[in-house]
Amino acid sequence: MVMAVAVILMMQSCQQPGGDITGSEFMPDMGHSIAYEANYYNYYYNNTWGSEEDYYKFAQPKLPVNGTVPRQSSRTISIPTAPGSQPYYYTDSEDERTRATAEVIDNPYTITDAGLARGKDLYNTFCAICHGEKGDGNGYLARDGGAYPVAPAVLISDEFTAASNGRFYHSIMFGKNLMGSYKDKISYEERWQVIHYIRSLQAKEKKMVYNQFTNTLNNVDRPAGVIRQVAEVHDDNDNEDHHGVDESDHHSHSDHDSKEHDHDGGSHDHDGDDHDGGNH
Repeated sequence: MVMAVAVILMMQSCQQPGGDITGSEFMPDMGHSIAYEANYYNYYYNNTWGSEEDYYKFAQPKLPVNGTVPRQSSRTISIPTAPGSQPYYYTDSEDERTRATAEVIDNPYTITDAGLARGKDLYNTFCAICHGEKGDGNGYLARDGGAYPVAPAVLISDEFTAASNGRFYHSIMFGKNLMGSYKDKISYEERWQVIHYIRSLQAKEKKMVYNQFTNTLNNVDRPAGVIRQVAEVHDDNDNEDHHGVDESDHHSHSDHDSKEHDHDGGSHDHDGDDHDGGNH
């Protein structure tokens, strides 16, 4: 009798899955997480986070941490398009590179000291190893018998100083020669801040000024001028922090001609530099 009971209990404890029966699990927590996962609903009755409704609230998406940078894509994971990212209507070919160079003229972000500081950090992280901290093409991989087989571009040369912003942006997006793409490493705004910083290196080389108040390098990039900080008004019931919003006067202390920007496909006529006009 004892043996029969033992056999029955053993059979019940080792029940195999089939139909509506999931089978028996010796250590359920090995197959089911008892902790909640952010942005993923995977409720398990042995979880330690309260009721099923409580777990659902925990699993819902949360507000991002201040300073979080949206990224549109990655080589290894898929990330939904986030606010701040923008489509790029050019493909990876020489014809499209030429078209982008001719059509992408304006930097959508004004020149700010904060943006230049951010651009400097990003440039020194991703670009200086080849192009050099001064933009002279004398980066670590190129100097002292480095392993770089092709001389990096000298970004402070007359050729690149006269180049349109589109030439830089397309290279960041798709790379050029041995330079790989950086579109999955820096965000939309960060790419443009890096370009601003490259312009500041060009201005320094030519003993010109390129900052938040003055741009004597070209008549394309716009200094932001004085920036006012305006606090957002939140509902009293909101527990969110107050965030500052930048508002720029967009006044420049340099001699910039006023240009009319035709965003419906017209061209930009920029005097001073040899840029082909185009819509951005």
